[in-house]
Amino acid sequence: MQRRRRFKQTVSLEERLSQEAERLREEAKSLPPGPQRDDAIRKARQAEIGSHMSEWLRSPGLQPPD
Repeated sequence: MQRRRRFKQTVSLEERLSQEAERLREEAKSLPPGPQRDDAIRKARQAEIGSHMSEWLRSPGLQPPD
């Protein structure tokens, strides 16, 4: 049985998602209008939404159900 290789992330999930969104937006700027550009913009928005959701879930105001 193989062991999983694990490593500790040095950058938070929110930061990685934000960086990915920024990279995708820059990539979209260099693409001509069309489906590839639309896909890059859509993926950037998904990464930003994921980052915001992760921040919200980690917020101290969010309480677990009793």
